[in-house]
Amino acid sequence: MNVWLGMVVLLTLVWSLKAGVKPGLNFHLLGATVFTLCFGPRLAFVGLCLVLAGVTLNGGAGILAYAINALLLAGLGVLIAQAVHLVVSRLLPANFFVFIFVNSFFGAALTILGIGFAISVLMFLSGVYPWDYLFNEYFPYFMLLGFSEAWLSGMLATLFVIYRPNWIASFDDSRYLANK
Repeated sequence: MNVWLGMVVLLTLVWSLKAGVKPGLNFHLLGATVFTLCFGPRLAFVGLCLVLAGVTLNGGAGILAYAINALLLAGLGVLIAQAVHLVVSRLLPANFFVFIFVNSFFGAALTILGIGFAISVLMFLSGVYPWDYLFNEYFPYFMLLGFSEAWLSGMLATLFVIYRPNWIASFDDSRYLANK
């Protein structure tokens, strides 16, 4: 419980550090992949909703946009991270490096790219910004952010697996390390 609450507080601070292009077009690291790998999809969704509540109450996001932000950032983030983990678990060999590089690194980059695309589509469909602007001026930054998210998520997952493997619920020593 302490690790989960600590991660909620840490991600609240990380989400408070953000950059933006224009009003409503902000960027920040997500942390959904690490949260999902550590605590599973249910606790990750609740934790990310608490992070969003903290950022919203601190004035970093509009209160009226809480529900859509929760669905996109928490819901879709956890969904993509969990889907990557399930696909990797079923299709790729149970290997420590597969877990770290594909689940953590690639999964985090894919999660941030998926959320960036979903936000861009939502902004276009709501008529806030034209598609050309979103696709050419906003979405490419998610590719850069995806690299940062992948690097940090992979680093944290590697450190947790090495030093505190009980902090990663999706990592099983007997599956990934036994008889290797």
